[in-house]
Amino acid sequence: MTSPLSPPYVALDALAPAMREHGYAVLASDGVAALSGCDLAAFDALRPSWERLPPDAWLLDGGRYRRRRHACFLVEAGRVGPVPHRAHWQPRDYNALHGGMRRWFEPVEPETQAAPAWTGLLAGLGRLCSALRPARPWHVEAHQFRIDTSDGIGRPTPEGAHRDGVDYVAVLVVGRHGIKGGETRVFEAEGPNGQRFTLVEPWSLLFLDDARVIHESTPIQPLDGAGHRDTLVLTYRAAGFQGDDLPIPG
Repeated sequence: MTSPLSPPYVALDALAPAMREHGYAVLASDGVAALSGCDLAAFDALRPSWERLPPDAWLLDGGRYRRRRHACFLVEAGRVGPVPHRAHWQPRDYNALHGGMRRWFEPVEPETQAAPAWTGLLAGLGRLCSALRPARPWHVEAHQFRIDTSDGIGRPTPEGAHRDGVDYVAVLVVGRHGIKGGETRVFEAEGPNGQRFTLVEPWSLLFLDDARVIHESTPIQPLDGAGHRDTLVLTYRAAGFQGDDLPIPG
């Protein structure tokens, strides 16, 4: 079996310069911990919440391979404030498969939202976003995902290579169990260059400038029996939450 390609990790102090130069960067778990002001044990304390994710009832490809929770926050000057639970919405221009729908997911559990690693991560990424593009507050959407192989194959990005319609995207790998595949691919939105690698290290992070790059993750397959891949996806947008300008359903 071919060994996965290693990610192009950068040091924490090189993260912002790499973002300005390439539009994306990858941070190893020790850098994520430093960014968040927490040790990795605090992050590992979040793991049990991935065991309690409910099925995603909105998959339009007929699959049963995705579980998820969702929550929204305002992040400003190191402060993380929750907002009332709301639907997740994307335009069809950014998500041809699921765009144009108000999708209501079960909220991230309160104890997870209050955990030091969770709030530290959201605040640390908010400071990074503001260093790259002065704006406040940041409108943040958090998605806990489990992609499994119950159907024989699991699709982390069923919509294909895409952008999310936000300013910045962070993708953290929480864990991989009994799978192969799940390769990350990043492409210039307006250019020929791209890179592929596999995020394997728990709590390593891919950070993306959503205007400059397109990204996807390839399907996963089981190595022996069932397997799964757990991730946390965080999106940061200055101009409000997507869908804020839509009429309220009557």
